[in-house]
This record gives sequence, structure tokens and C-alpha cells, in this order.
Amino acid sequence: MRLLVDGLEPIPGGSMLEKRRYAQAHLDGLRRLLILEPRGHADMYGAIVTEPTSPDSDLGVLFLHNEGWSTMCGHGLIALVTCLLETGLSPSTYPGLDPEYLRAKDELRLDTPAGQVLARPTWAPDGRRVTRVTFRNVASFAYALDETVEVPGLGRVRYDLAFGGAFYAYVDAGELSLDLKPPAYRSLIEAGMAIKRVVAATREIRHPLEPDLGFLYGIIFGGPPYDPAHQARNVCIFAQGEVDRSPTGTGVSGRAALEHARGRLRPGQSSTVEGILGTTFTVTIVEEVDFHGFPAVIPEVSGRAWITGWQQFLLAPDDPLCEGFLLR
Repeated sequence: MRLLVDGLEPIPGGSMLEKRRYAQAHLDGLRRLLILEPRGHADMYGAIVTEPTSPDSDLGVLFLHNEGWSTMCGHGLIALVTCLLETGLSPSTYPGLDPEYLRAKDELRLDTPAGQVLARPTWAPDGRRVTRVTFRNVASFAYALDETVEVPGLGRVRYDLAFGGAFYAYVDAGELSLDLKPPAYRSLIEAGMAIKRVVAATREIRHPLEPDLGFLYGIIFGGPPYDPAHQARNVCIFAQGEVDRSPTGTGVSGRAALEHARGRLRPGQSSTVEGILGTTFTVTIVEEVDFHGFPAVIPEVSGRAWITGWQQFLLAPDDPLCEGFLLR
């Protein structure tokens, strides 16, 4: 997860969805520069801090990827909180951010395009490292169960739809004889994008509150865990064939909503879900709610991030590929 810390002024907008619309219209060249080759790669992800848009929030965040601007990202949020607290950064996009104020808080409130998210950092005993971040996500709900679609090259595919900050179609990898290990990532991309294209074209998706959130973000292939101490494995194919290296924070939130809808996960129960690399997130249902007519849950997701480096980018005005390029 790449965090922009300097070189951009604050992003206008009275809500995070308005800021996202502004970014889509005016900052897409910047997104391409930060995310795509030659400075990034097809699976790069990023975040931009903003001032909060809710009176009780501490900051806002926009997420960006190889296709555009996301609505919420769990692994990005865990990385963002870790980075801000460990480094004490005050990004140029929110110069009024007080790092010491953030470090002194037990709980941070972050505005995202999908809604307000609460994050609790766990500090190492010496107070220098964040060893875990747990965030309470937006209301997550099952949207449709046991839908089927005909996909060229794959045949009839069964899927569930759920929202966990974004909408995903959940597919059993075993039913398609797909492996969920790193060597299979190309076949997962091909199958995921084929399913996503057909579902997006044939299944209307409406968010009950915000029209901007009513779209299919990705496909999540699920299967049994490789470690018997865990409960499941997730591999998410999203945006323009991007492969999430993590178990997908919004994805495990949607999975928790599906498990709750099927009576397999109750409030207070936790599930540890692996990603394609074997790293894990733990998701816990903390509350049942009604979300504008949908039976929903409030999930808490817990994981860890590590800072890997600092980078400085240059933009030459005569570079014909100055905004980057995508080979996928």
C-alpha cells in the first residue's frame, strides 16, 4: 500500500464521496503515475489522506488502484494507520493533521467513501511499533445468495453477492477446480475477470443508500484454509484484474455477512481467513443491525502491516509515458 505524503494540495469536497468524484475527474493522471508502471505495477494499491468530513472523525482517506478510486479498503486502512502512527507524518493533503494527537488516541475515526470506520491500534510495549490494527467496518450485508450465471469457458458459475465496504461476488474455487496458491494467480485473474464481466453485465446492484457504491468491485474465490488453525482462504480479483495479496478486509467483512446469513457465524464469533500468501485477517461480528432494510452485521477486522520503504518520484514534462501504463 503506497501512501502519498507530499506533492498534492488538499482535495476539495464536502463528503468523501464528493472527494472521490473530484479525484476521478481531476486526479486520475496522478493515480496512474503513483500506481502504474514504471513507478508501480499492475497490482499496486495506494492511499491519500484528507481532512475528515464528519465532525467527530480524525481524518479521511481515499484509496486508489490500477483501475480507479476505491470506496473502502481494509488492508489499506491497516497499513495507513500503522504508517501514520509509527512515522508521525502529516501529509500535504491534510497539513492540519496532528500526529501526536493521533498517537495519544486509543481509537481513530476515519472517513471513507463507504462510511466512517473506527480503528484501534495495538502498540508494542516500547511504544515504537504498531503490532496490530483492528478496525470496526461499515455495516456489511448479504445482497443475494446462490445466484448463477453462464460464463464463457467456465460454464455455469454459482455465486453469492455481499457488501463489506464494496460489493463482491463470492465463488467457491473448488467448484471451478481452481487452486488458491500463488502459482495459480494467472488462472485466478482470467477466471475472476471473466466472471466479473458477466455478473456486472447481467446483475443489477444497488446500494440502499448511496448510488456511487452500487457496482461490482471484484470476485472473491473462497476455499478451505491451508492451515488447519484457520477457517477459510480468500483470493480477491478486483479492479482491472488486480490480485489482492492480503485476505481483503472488505472481503472478509462481506464473507462474515454471508456466513451470518447462512447461520454459520454469530455475534461474538471470529473467523481467521487466509490470503493467497498465507497471511491472515481475523474477522469478528460485533453487532447485528438493520441497514436500510437489509439484515446486516458490524464486523471488526484485525491484521498487521509493516513499513517497507520511502520513495521519491520525478515527473519529466517531456516523458511520453509520464502518467504510467498498464500491461495486464
